[in-house]
Amino acid sequence: MANVELKRPPGAGGLYLKAAIGMTPLAGNRKKELPDTVFSLAPKAVDVDKLSGFCRVTEHTLTGTLPPVYFNVLAFPLHMALLTSNGFPFPVIGLVHVQNKIEQSRPADVSEEIGLQVSATNLRPHAKGRQFDVITEARVGDELVSKATSTYLRIGGGGDKSLADDKSAGVDYSTLPQVSEWRLAGDLGRRYASVSGDRNPIHMHDLTAKAFGFPKAIAHGMWTKARALAAIDNKLPDAFTADAAFKRPILLPSKVTFGVAERADGLDFTVRNAKKGTPHLDGSIVNG
Repeated sequence: MANVELKRPPGAGGLYLKAAIGMTPLAGNRKKELPDTVFSLAPKAVDVDKLSGFCRVTEHTLTGTLPPVYFNVLAFPLHMALLTSNGFPFPVIGLVHVQNKIEQSRPADVSEEIGLQVSATNLRPHAKGRQFDVITEARVGDELVSKATSTYLRIGGGGDKSLADDKSAGVDYSTLPQVSEWRLAGDLGRRYASVSGDRNPIHMHDLTAKAFGFPKAIAHGMWTKARALAAIDNKLPDAFTADAAFKRPILLPSKVTFGVAERADGLDFTVRNAKKGTPHLDGSIVNG
């Protein structure tokens, strides 16, 4: 296993240029397997001004600890470095983020230096193509404080229809009590991009979103998860697992509802279209 250790996050401009080139023949031959490479970023203090901007956009209360999704924000340049690395099996533009699981062992203090590692694993078939996981590990010294698993789908060849979701299993998220309504402005994608670094064109403007098959710009899935976790922040223990499946995209501007119900070992939550009730995100918290 190769380890690429970076002293500072790679520049976003160069990474997005590589992402654009990755959609052309200039990208060269792609490998059939995921790279056996770990991208790591040396421990670094958190920029409180940037954290404050993230909290404003996601409606977190700025406290002495980092919001659970913020580790993904800190690691986003590493994600892009991995996904645009030479020979990566798929072009990064066109990947669909379908699920994200965060396993937090304890809150990280804003004053602590955070070291990050990112790797790709578990390439497997999906009903609509192939999927794989990007693993993000955040450490304080040698202590693992958060591990996130982001599952990406590449739509196309290699799909296995027998792997279609079993809609009869699990929680019926449509029955969760709706506790609040959120009005999302048309510029939400650009605002979240400015604090997360994720400037995928599908989030930035209607025109660029239409080039990729969307009628309007769409909200980031990780914004939706971060906003949902902010809404239940007072119910989260120090250690928990927050799993979320991204369903239909949120077209901007939009009005959505947030539903939540507690269980003995955690809670379930959902974000749905306020008018039609169609799901945008279904998630759960497991304590401990």
